[in-house]
Amino acid sequence: MSVRVGVVTFPGSLDDQDALRAVRLAGAEPVPLWHGDKWLSDVQAVVLPGGFSYGDYLRCGAIARFAPAMESIIDGARHGMPVLGICNGFQVLCEAHLLPGALIRNKERKFVCRDQRLRIERADTVWTSDFEQGQQVVIPLKNGEGGYVADERTLDELEGQGRVVARYLDGDPNGSYRGIAGISNVAGNVVGLMPHPEHAVEDLTGPSTDGLSFFTSVLKSLVAV
Repeated sequence: MSVRVGVVTFPGSLDDQDALRAVRLAGAEPVPLWHGDKWLSDVQAVVLPGGFSYGDYLRCGAIARFAPAMESIIDGARHGMPVLGICNGFQVLCEAHLLPGALIRNKERKFVCRDQRLRIERADTVWTSDFEQGQQVVIPLKNGEGGYVADERTLDELEGQGRVVARYLDGDPNGSYRGIAGISNVAGNVVGLMPHPEHAVEDLTGPSTDGLSFFTSVLKSLVAV
């Protein structure tokens, strides 16, 4: 049976087609989802892609959080459906309160675009099970508001519960507290990641193929269910 993974397109999404391609290369069936539709086309997992949903008006992800599709995604996530938010998708997950904290303007007030080394800190979520804990990977990073922030209590909880999924290496590119590049919810089915794994799935177009493991992870997790 084919595993169906949906990718939502919001007005202003830029990386939805790249995410669909990554899903296909991982061996799952990519399913385009429209932000205005509540019905999720019987998908088993969802990717919220990067871009500038609704022009980043108010705050990044603030309007997308209220899109009709998000109503079903939020409910599904709370019942165990795997959801991955990449860059703008991470911002949407925070605005939807599926993940704690927020993403703010980069510390240098400049857009960052570079190949970024990361360390995988948690390899037991549905999106990271194909990695080894402590594995170092190279994945493109491109954002203007990628600084992850939260209060000290929340940061301590994330660290103490092992919910930091990935951390920046080679210096902090955007001012994220404690070098956090990605986090998960308590159950591990919802992951937010600021770098772009969908741009690191082929040798021809990426700095590595390290990003593909995020997509093969969820496929294996769903097949095992």
